[in-house]
Amino acid sequence: MSEPRRIICVGRNYADHVREMGNAPPTWPETFLRLSSTVIGPDDPILIPAVSEQVDYEGELGVVIGTAGRHISATDAERHIRGYTIANDVSVRDWQRRGQQFTPGKNFDATLPVGPTVVPADELDWRSLKLETRHNGETVQSATTDQLIFDVPALIEFISSWTTLEPGDLIITGTPGGVGAARTPPLWLKPGDVVEVEIEGIGVLRNPIVRDELPAAADRWSRVAAE
Repeated sequence: MSEPRRIICVGRNYADHVREMGNAPPTWPETFLRLSSTVIGPDDPILIPAVSEQVDYEGELGVVIGTAGRHISATDAERHIRGYTIANDVSVRDWQRRGQQFTPGKNFDATLPVGPTVVPADELDWRSLKLETRHNGETVQSATTDQLIFDVPALIEFISSWTTLEPGDLIITGTPGGVGAARTPPLWLKPGDVVEVEIEGIGVLRNPIVRDELPAAADRWSRVAAE
C-alpha cells in the first residue's frame, strides 16, 4: 500500500490485553498518532533502537479510509472504508512508559510494519477475522476481531468526531492479549528474530528484527528512560 496520510492508533481495545497490562476497561477509545517515518513494508527490517532493550510486538487489524468524512455515524462508517490490512504496532516500552504520553515509544523509525496488501472492503467482513502473531514461529497472540471493545464503525464515528478522515488515513484498531511486556519473564524482540502477523482473509505480514545504530545524542535519554 502507499504511505498513509495519517496513522491513528487505538490502545487498550481488547479486554484480555487490558487485563494483562493491569489497566481499567476504557470508557472511550484511547487514541494516539504515529508518524509516517515509522512505516515499513512486508519483509522490511524492524529496527530495534540501540537505546532500548524493551521492544515489543503488537499484531493489529488496520482500516484504510477511502472516502472523506467528518461526524460519520457508526451506521454509515463502512461506506468510508477502502479496505483492510495488517499492522504490527511495535512498541518501545521503556520510552512509552517513561512519560505521560505514548508518543516517543510509538514513533521510533521503522517500527510500524504494514501490509502485505489492502483487501477491498467489499471483499472482506471485518467482524470475526482470526488474528495471530508468531514470534520465531511460535504463536504468541491469538484472537478474533469480534473481541474488539470498540468495533470498526465505533472507531470511525469517534475519530471523525474530532478530525476529518481523508482517503489514505490508516486506523490501527488495537492489539489482543499476549504481548511480550505482559509475560513472565518479558519477551522482548531481539536481532535475528522474525515476527509474523496473520489475519484471516488478508495474509501474513512478516518482518525480521535488526539492531539500529546508536545516535550519540540519544545516549542521555536512554539512561533517563531506564530509570
